[in-house]
Amino acid sequence: MLGLFKDNPVVGKASTIVQSPPDKLFDFIGNNLLTNYPRWSPEVKELEKITDGPVKLGTVCRQVRIDQGNRSESTFKVKVFDNGSRICFEGVSNPYRCDYLIEAVNSLDSRITFVFELLSLDLHVRPFEKLVRIAIQDGTERTVKNIKKLIEADQTNPN
Repeated sequence: MLGLFKDNPVVGKASTIVQSPPDKLFDFIGNNLLTNYPRWSPEVKELEKITDGPVKLGTVCRQVRIDQGNRSESTFKVKVFDNGSRICFEGVSNPYRCDYLIEAVNSLDSRITFVFELLSLDLHVRPFEKLVRIAIQDGTERTVKNIKKLIEADQTNPN
């Protein structure tokens, strides 16, 4: 009975190979987060950087999302910014974590692994945890597909 309300994160994880060197992939996801995040996650309707300077460790952003018709606003902070290999941000106002890991496969290709963690569920959502897990897994898979499609299209059609 004591473990009944224990918080277990709801985790979605997806990975794919992208035809892009790791530094270019990281530029797309990390350095150009403000431009590209709404492109690979069209649920993001507003995104603004609250802190000054380029995206880096400690950067704080505010986003407005519309997910399945539900509007939400949250603030997140960049917790890991390893240039070329990883960016991770965590919700400040909501308990979530987005982690993007980039690994070189060879000189032209990279593997991106995206992990989304909903760190706790509100009590009224817990009866629907299985549906939440399915939606989060679908979202992580869609995210890596969108990133792959966008960066590979950008590489074949440079401006």
